[in-house]
Amino acid sequence: MKTNIKNIAFAVLSLLATSCSDALNIAPKQVLDESFLVNPEDMEGLVTAAYARMTDIPSFDSPFSPWWSGSMRADDSYKGGGGTWDGDGWHFMETFVGVNPNGWPLDYPWYVSYQIIQRCNTAIQKLQNISEEEFPNKNARLGEVKFIRTFTLFRLKQFWKYIPYIDENVVGTTADFEAVPNREPDQPNDQYLWERILNDFKDAENLLPATQSEKGRVDKNAATAMVARTLMFMAYEQNDKHAVINISKERLEEALFYLNKLTDQEGAKVDLQTDFAENFDVAFDNNTKESIWEIQYSIDDGSSTGGKINRGEGLNHPFQWGGFQCCGFHQISYSMANAFKTGADGLPLFDTYNNGSYADGDAVFFGEHTFDPRFNHTIAAPGQPWKYNPNLIFETRGIRNGAEYGYLKSIKELPEPDCDCLLYDGWQFNSMNKRMIRYDEVLLWKAEVLIQLDRWNESLPLINKIRERAANSTDRLVKTDGSPILNYKIETYQPGVNCTWDKAFAWKALQWENRLEMAGEGRRFFDLQRWGILEETMDSYFSIEKNRFNWMEAAHFTAGRDEYFPIPQPQINWAKGAYTQNEGYY
Repeated sequence: MKTNIKNIAFAVLSLLATSCSDALNIAPKQVLDESFLVNPEDMEGLVTAAYARMTDIPSFDSPFSPWWSGSMRADDSYKGGGGTWDGDGWHFMETFVGVNPNGWPLDYPWYVSYQIIQRCNTAIQKLQNISEEEFPNKNARLGEVKFIRTFTLFRLKQFWKYIPYIDENVVGTTADFEAVPNREPDQPNDQYLWERILNDFKDAENLLPATQSEKGRVDKNAATAMVARTLMFMAYEQNDKHAVINISKERLEEALFYLNKLTDQEGAKVDLQTDFAENFDVAFDNNTKESIWEIQYSIDDGSSTGGKINRGEGLNHPFQWGGFQCCGFHQISYSMANAFKTGADGLPLFDTYNNGSYADGDAVFFGEHTFDPRFNHTIAAPGQPWKYNPNLIFETRGIRNGAEYGYLKSIKELPEPDCDCLLYDGWQFNSMNKRMIRYDEVLLWKAEVLIQLDRWNESLPLINKIRERAANSTDRLVKTDGSPILNYKIETYQPGVNCTWDKAFAWKALQWENRLEMAGEGRRFFDLQRWGILEETMDSYFSIEKNRFNWMEAAHFTAGRDEYFPIPQPQINWAKGAYTQNEGYY
């Protein structure tokens, strides 16, 4: 059996149930006194418990299932499902109308995130009190739980902007935890929270080893990537209305230093896979140089629930082939599908891409355009193969409500219907790992930083490297006779031949490449948030979408409010006045 962190996660569940509280402050009944947790075996159990809580989330609104928070709320995708009533809290998020602090599904992601944070804090407290002589893995395990805690805080920061920063130094009674504010009154903006996240990721990087013997454990490169990512978000400084008012070149220079640490390893430890498809194939879980860190899911691991299954995407499978039985959520938007169209020069149709749509009919949409191959790595359209199996043809019957959400199915997060990674228990789940950081992203981050530092010529080979890989990722995109599914045409950017590579064009190309490469993976909203262009992007998107779907008519993005979620009211009640609600929510 392969040595893997997810293979031992179940082994610590009994320890977890009797050793430490999941909640921030309330100890469960019949809990073993934590003073007994002093042995190296106990330390391993506490660390594994932190990993395990990231996957042991029995809810569709997992904070680590980014489709609903980052794709559905942007121009990438539609909610899907049976109609606007189905998971209506997500419908409100998608249209930015009716989102309120009491509504589902905001409270649970907050709550479970702080459970994870507290598991990490408990582990850190215990690890600090044991020597390296007693526990040689002390520093590595400290780095792991610091990373998990800080990654969770990073996600919370993206969602809510102002959050209570609870680390291992917050101890005591319920009142002590309640008193930690989400916004410290002496701080003029949110930079202090980014600073704490940054420092904790740097601590994790210093502690973590370059390699881990067990697949699935966090290593130094994951922390290096998140240091760079944090610096990038810090660089785009926001005011209280969430508008970007300054781009710090000092922060970007520091981000570039950390990104160079990663790209300097290219070919050895990190690289792009030859085929883009390998990023979305369960056979390549924990088995690519491109994946820098992935959350570990499992099936048939001995747990009573059937495994550490990805329940956060349990609604996203279509209804077809028997292997898929629920529930038609997460449909790719017509805008996103249009973005894959290319012109005669093989470049994106930057200004005219959104003219027409798949609703015009197959013959028009597919017959009259050429496409970036990443279309079929992202989307299953009726009449085309499901993912990389030409013998499985996706049909309209697989779509639950095409009239309201179109017929283009998101497929990156889904396996083939006969995969032994599937579990159905009234809902449809799978155990594909979730790749949270990839090297293609790192290359795009570096290109972004270089452009903003006025070194746009250095960004060109990075963006072209991504496009070259996309152009060469067509071997699996074929029909049963071996012919390509679509008419693919994609070229690199060639200054003086098909483009003028100045800063403005490089920036547009970078933003476009981000959208194409990470389509449907929950990155889009947060890219737009960071760049400060959510309002203009969503206004443009809604102005066209309201003519495609009636339910879009009410959609409206309110700048200064909708960049972030409201703080959940149950959490405000719990904190007894310590939390300040986000701007625009009451």
